Amino acid sequence: MPLKNQIVVGMSGHIDHGKTALVKALTGKDTDILDQEKARGMTIDIGFAFLNSKITIIDVPGHEKFVKNMMSGCSGIDIAILVIAADDGVMPQTREHFEIIKLLNVKHGFIVLNKIDLVEPDWIELVIKDIEDLTKGSFMSKPKVIQTSAINNIGLDDLKNHIVKVSNKIPPKKESGLFRMHIDRAFSKTGFGTIVTGTVSSGSLSVGEMVEILPTGTQAKVRNIQTHGSDVNKAIVGERAAINLNNISSSDLSRGYHLSIVNSYKEV
Repeated sequence: MPLKNQIVVGMSGHIDHGKTALVKALTGKDTDILDQEKARGMTIDIGFAFLNSKITIIDVPGHEKFVKNMMSGCSGIDIAILVIAADDGVMPQTREHFEIIKLLNVKHGFIVLNKIDLVEPDWIELVIKDIEDLTKGSFMSKPKVIQTSAINNIGLDDLKNHIVKVSNKIPPKKESGLFRMHIDRAFSKTGFGTIVTGTVSSGSLSVGEMVEILPTGTQAKVRNIQTHGSDVNKAIVGERAAINLNNISSSDLSRGYHLSIVNSYKEV
């Protein structure tokens, strides 16, 4: 059954446990786009890729220094995937990311045990026991554990199918209230100007409307909206959106700011 709403999936976990490799194997997109990320071999900023026309996967940083970015990426997600490398098992940032996911009140999630090609079956059993101890008493108690190897293409079909299965269980979101969106990226693009991205947390926004950036109170007009790489006239609750704003500099914006509608004025 096709999804009525967009679904946002957050891929989290300890550094070097294979989140970015899994996203690339599932979608074909490398979400490590910054030069620093390539050089250091780790995800610094949050990255996005599309599993299909309705499901977005967010790859969030695993290093402790980038926890703020991780929290930005997990804001507004519908499904949490906690990636754990089979050879390392549960690590400090695994626990840290899981605590953040719980604090953000995510309701749906499961575990991906990656790099299973590097260990023996007996070791996998021990890691799964540790996972059960970690998730005990949480929304992910006795979790579904999907075993994968992103490098060797093991378990990827199972992973993709389970993401779709869980997505179909999430009820449609109601398009009500004022438009609100947490800004998780702000940048400038030649010929367009300032673009902000995020997940719409309430209401809707149309091209031509005015928005207010909180807490600064700065106002800007919506020049264009894209979702899943396509131009649209309107972004609604639950959707990943890229919003092109007039008369504002990306240097004036910060990750974590709120984007809110200021009125329904449209130029004709």
